[in-house]
Amino acid sequence: MKQKIHLDTDLGGDIDDLCALAYCLRHPDAELIAVTTVAEHGGKRAGYVRHVLHLAGREDIPIAAGVEARWQGYRFEQPLPNEQDYWRGEIPPYPTPPEHALDLLEESIRQGVHIVAIGAYTHLAMLEARQPGILAEARLTVMGGFVHPPRAGYPAWDFTADWNAQVDAHSARVVFERGNPTLVPLAVTAETALRHAHLPALERTGALGECIAHQARVFAHSEQLAERYLPECPALPADFINFQHDPLACAAALNWTGLTFADLRLRVEVEQGWVRLVEDPQGKFFRVAVGVDGEAFSMHWLETVCRSSPGLR
Repeated sequence: MKQKIHLDTDLGGDIDDLCALAYCLRHPDAELIAVTTVAEHGGKRAGYVRHVLHLAGREDIPIAAGVEARWQGYRFEQPLPNEQDYWRGEIPPYPTPPEHALDLLEESIRQGVHIVAIGAYTHLAMLEARQPGILAEARLTVMGGFVHPPRAGYPAWDFTADWNAQVDAHSARVVFERGNPTLVPLAVTAETALRHAHLPALERTGALGECIAHQARVFAHSEQLAERYLPECPALPADFINFQHDPLACAAALNWTGLTFADLRLRVEVEQGWVRLVEDPQGKFFRVAVGVDGEAFSMHWLETVCRSSPGLR
């Protein structure tokens, strides 16, 4: 039986959201039920999602544009990169009424759909405020929730780098305290990679794969993560482009076997606006991804996205 997935995403910036959406669309055991977009720019992110679904021949999937990036609860700005560079032309926005995203999320939770949050957790906290107790019944996986630092050879990140949690620490605290999320933290996603070697195979799979390959090249040129990290991170591949943070969270929701999990007791703290998860024998149990075969995942992601599909255009 296929796993029903609802993706809550800030697609349109870091390209791992695009990679995650493609993974959910192509995974043989996934049934993508809905997509909601957080940190919106007048429906621009939802418009990008709609365009990607069109490339995949999946216009049937509901989309809703949610809370705006200018919302006062955000700690950092969340701009969009140059549309002409990444999308090779203007993509029409897809604005929807603000409450529509929460309606879609609530419907998915009530139906037992697995929610995968790969952006700020704002919608989840807003839904909990609207329907107290709903997070406790949600099947939820989140990208983020910093517990341990990455291993030697990978970026020396600390908890302040945990973007999805720290951009809206209040909402993260609500989700950690009121829900029962599976956490896929930076310590494991740091060991995954989108590589230049992957791009030719993507380009041969049609419009969706070609879109990913194009954006990967633009991202590599504009963000220069390889130049930033490779000198200090010998465990990363030499043709590194980007980390596959969000696809790995989707893989966790779909029970990919290359991940290792542990049940950890964690205490939720907020210090000067930063949310922290601290191991504590008296803390709450969390299911946390603590290990990954990063090279195997990178190949698993590539093979999944490059699968032939009846909807491929």
